[in-house]
Amino acid sequence: QVQLVESGGGLVQAGGSLRLSCAASGGAFKTYAMGWFRQVPGKEREFVSYITWNGISTIYADSVKGRFTISRDNAENTMYLQMNRLKPEDTAVYYCAATSRVGTVTQLRLYDYWGQGTQVTVSS
Repeated sequence: QVQLVESGGGLVQAGGSLRLSCAASGGAFKTYAMGWFRQVPGKEREFVSYITWNGISTIYADSVKGRFTISRDNAENTMYLQMNRLKPEDTAVYYCAATSRVGTVTQLRLYDYWGQGTQVTVSS
């Protein structure tokens, strides 16, 4: 059982930056690939980014490519999402998730563990 806790959300002006963190406990963090998702009220949770267990491979949704960077520190059991050049349409609750599946995983149903989410609000 892995527990995930997100932090780092907040209110920022368009064009600004935030760094989200996802702290893991209770399991072998380094054995899981990780992902970030986001959700706005009334819409489905959507994929944002993915990173392999060793941090070597990453993928991004087209909407955030070139602006967001996912990373992880297995020694600290923590994953990060650096968000730059934020836009109002990035406003959402951001969730981190862990998956034991092998291969690129972008579908939320394939993730085993989820955090409680952190709110990101980007003002125009």
